[in-house]
Amino acid sequence: MKKTAAVVSACIMAFALSACSGPNYVMHTNDGRSIVSDGKPKTDDDTGMIKYKDANGNQQQINRSDVKEMVALEK
Repeated sequence: MKKTAAVVSACIMAFALSACSGPNYVMHTNDGRSIVSDGKPKTDDDTGMIKYKDANGNQQQINRSDVKEMVALEK
């Protein structure tokens, strides 16, 4: 229960923080997480990783095989 509450809180905070910038994307992972990126994520075909900037402006990476769906957020 605590893990679910933490994930939901993180998603809400990410949505709130990222609402002030340009076009954002949500990546839905195979394990049920939703990751909000600041701007459009970039796929590195050589490594199979998706690079994106999180709500705090930090560069992050996730394996392409872990992402089920990527959707642009409309303002």
